[in-house]
Amino acid sequence: MNRTILISALAAISGVARAQTGELTVADTSHFRRLDLPAPGDVRNGAGRPGAKYWQQRVDYRITATLDSAKNELRARETIHYENHSPDALPYLWLFVEQNICAPTSITNVLNAPPLVFGETAFDFSCGNFVGTPTLESATVNGVDAKRATFGTTMRIDLPRPLAPGAAVELAFAWRFTIPEQGGGRMGRDGVLVEIAQWYPRMVVYDDVRGWNHEPYIGAGEFYLEYGSFDVSLTVPASYIIAATGELQNASSVLTATQLKRLNIAKDSTWAVTIISREEAGRPAVTRPGNHPYTWHFTAKNVRDFAWAASPDWIWEASNYEGIRIETLYRRAADKWTESHRMARGAIKHFSEQWYRYPYSHATTVEGPVGGMEYPMLTFVSNNTTREIQQWALAHEFGHEWFPMIVGSNERLYPWMDEGFNTFIDLDNAASYFKGTAYGDTINANPLHMAAEHSRPGQDQPLITNPVEVRDLMWVGYQKPALMLQTLRYEVMGKERFDAAFREYIRAWAYKHPTPADFFRIMRDASGMELDWFWRDWVFTTARLDQAVDGISTDSTGHALIALSNRGTMVMPAELRITYGGGESETIRLPVDMWNLGSRFIYHVPSKRTVLRVEMDPRQVLPDFNRSNNSWPAR
Repeated sequence: MNRTILISALAAISGVARAQTGELTVADTSHFRRLDLPAPGDVRNGAGRPGAKYWQQRVDYRITATLDSAKNELRARETIHYENHSPDALPYLWLFVEQNICAPTSITNVLNAPPLVFGETAFDFSCGNFVGTPTLESATVNGVDAKRATFGTTMRIDLPRPLAPGAAVELAFAWRFTIPEQGGGRMGRDGVLVEIAQWYPRMVVYDDVRGWNHEPYIGAGEFYLEYGSFDVSLTVPASYIIAATGELQNASSVLTATQLKRLNIAKDSTWAVTIISREEAGRPAVTRPGNHPYTWHFTAKNVRDFAWAASPDWIWEASNYEGIRIETLYRRAADKWTESHRMARGAIKHFSEQWYRYPYSHATTVEGPVGGMEYPMLTFVSNNTTREIQQWALAHEFGHEWFPMIVGSNERLYPWMDEGFNTFIDLDNAASYFKGTAYGDTINANPLHMAAEHSRPGQDQPLITNPVEVRDLMWVGYQKPALMLQTLRYEVMGKERFDAAFREYIRAWAYKHPTPADFFRIMRDASGMELDWFWRDWVFTTARLDQAVDGISTDSTGHALIALSNRGTMVMPAELRITYGGGESETIRLPVDMWNLGSRFIYHVPSKRTVLRVEMDPRQVLPDFNRSNNSWPAR
């Protein structure tokens, strides 16, 4: 070995050794270096699955509530049974009290943040002109007055003694609040119609990753919740129909004989059966006998939340899809809802067949003032301006039944694992529903087309950004992660390989709490592909792609050499369309490993042919921000 080379090699080895002993820090600049992820263990294993000692808390709720439609007030009582499945003794408990979002001193009311605009829809996460503080009438722990402190939309309960591993505690609350016309963009009322969510004290998640996840709710971030059961009794005026999470236990007591008969017909129908017709809607004498309040009793198992909506003037339709009752409830003025039932069936069918079967007894969507929000078995969707927007909104909210209702990720911190994954599955559904139309045949390209405008330097943010700090939530929370998964599915892994791994992620983490590291690991484990380079660029940075064709030369044997370079900060596989003398062309796909040794790569054309032209990314499916250098000779 040449002496100079030997000395250099020994110096390099010595530097690495010093780095390993802490004497010297050497920056690894390779795109393919390992991600710095939390160490796996018995709770979350290295394959990205729940480990042998995986645990999560359980919480069961029993709630009774009465709606005073004259005062727009809700009065309620609640008992929470909380089981500590963690290995830790808990000296205190944290709860969300999101009814406080409209209190005069709340962050939301003080800041009065501007609405977030999503296309033609503006989501106002303020409380508008409404200011109101809920009244907490009592709070007890095992029957004794609780020592508590409230901080905005969170409450801390100090226990008389720590809750030991394996032990349980009973919490009880009584409260009342005025229903706002708009409550943080996710609940409210419109005349006599009410949509009730974030309406009861609910347990904060305590997990193995961060302990108590008590980030306050101020509107933009959504919800991270424990799974359990609900037993809920809702008393409303006689004229009201209720749609809710869970199964109605006393249908014969609150529905008319005609409605029950029609619902029975709907059990065997693949077409929408009218339960309350347009002519019957809003006629209390038809919908409910008597003039006294009615109590509706619902139960639900293995869900993370409970929401409900009530109105005296809904049209109600129902049908059956493989044992699942599909329901749509809307008012007569909702002109874009006449096709809503077909849209709802299409969404539940598509997501069930493509990814994971819908696990609940019904999928219900209601029309009202909330632009779009999801809860187990129930979604709120407004009346929109076009058929296409209506289908997207309705199907998108149903897509949330998979993310995060089934796969319970922490959407308060990682909206890309919730909104982004949902947007990704929505695109295929919309393309299928509108197949053969200009909209349906191009919708899958929307995220890529948005990239040029929304991923500008200084404007774009990493997907890992906390949602309350995101300036462009439609892009960072929704469309960019959808583009990421589309790119991974079609341009990196291939559809078959990706789909199998993504289904495995859903199956492994159904009704559990995955983290980003769990997702990264299971996608690697199930696909057999190293993807740290991909997640680093898409999730943790604002890396930008700029692939280029630098030129063509010929080696001594007469074979053409195509010089390629990666001029941006993101790496991706490459696709070349090579045109030869005589006009023939072929497409070559090069794996991302081409950049293993740096930002330049020489592709050796295997046959002795004259190369007339080279185009990089000829289908224009990658988010390459500078296409002027993608061909040679340059256009």
